[in-house]
Amino acid sequence: MSDTTHDGAVALSERPSPDDGLSPAELAGKYGLSVSGARPGLFAYARQLWGRRHFILAFSQAKLMAQYSQAKLGQVWQVATPLLNAAVYYLIFGLILHSGRGMSHAVFIPFLVTGVFVFTFTQSSVMAGVRAISGNLGLVRALHFPRASLPISFALQQLQQLLFSMIVLVIVAMAFGSYPSLAWLMVIPALALQFVFNTGLALVMARLGSKTPDLAQLMPFIMRTWMYSSGVMFSITVMLAGKPSWIANVLQYNPAAVYMDLVRYSLIDGYGPANLPAHVWFAALFWAVFMGAVGFVYFWKAEERYGRG
Repeated sequence: MSDTTHDGAVALSERPSPDDGLSPAELAGKYGLSVSGARPGLFAYARQLWGRRHFILAFSQAKLMAQYSQAKLGQVWQVATPLLNAAVYYLIFGLILHSGRGMSHAVFIPFLVTGVFVFTFTQSSVMAGVRAISGNLGLVRALHFPRASLPISFALQQLQQLLFSMIVLVIVAMAFGSYPSLAWLMVIPALALQFVFNTGLALVMARLGSKTPDLAQLMPFIMRTWMYSSGVMFSITVMLAGKPSWIANVLQYNPAAVYMDLVRYSLIDGYGPANLPAHVWFAALFWAVFMGAVGFVYFWKAEERYGRG
């Protein structure tokens, strides 16, 4: 009896399976299985992000409120920090080095404050993007959500902080003789394009920083170099007068300089179109679309790997 049962079991085990020869992908398709945490398609991923828009906004607002929660002056530092930076730069570059030559004080001081505020918007977005994944691994590993929500939230946080700073910027501009006009409305599309550019750059840095945490230590040096080459404290055309024109063109068309100059041109009386490179709005649009698209696709391609290993 036992021999018969044993022979039957052997015969059953030797019977070929209908799944023999199928690859893992074919088996998954046959039984309707999918990889847990698999990267969705690009457009499906964009829809998921749109579905998390309330989370993205709430997360950015929470981070903004928590940023200075331990300081006695609280949210005042959102405005005081870039304003103090502008004061230091004015002392060094304005009074000591006279980098504002060719501009009156009524133009140079708003010029400098605008440059510091607008560049800080990009700088802070980049620095926050570097740590967006590596600094929130607990959240990334605990919950399933599109990881791009994090760098986008941090870029949105910096935009909200800039809007607080713009109140001070408007006061400074008016104090030095630049009063509201229709030209001021151009600030809105300029900052909107810069926000798209910053978000794309934050997405790129978030992916790089997720695998190389030491990048956060290197970025301040890179950002400082970018700041000094973007005309934050001086007019590029004035400082490079007599130098080969291609050098000034390269510096003027770098995205940080493009967005700063657009805001300066919009707000400051006396900062005329002669200070802007040709086709500056096209350059602003190009940088926003290019970096926004590249950053989004580049980050999405590694969606499955964030928080693993």
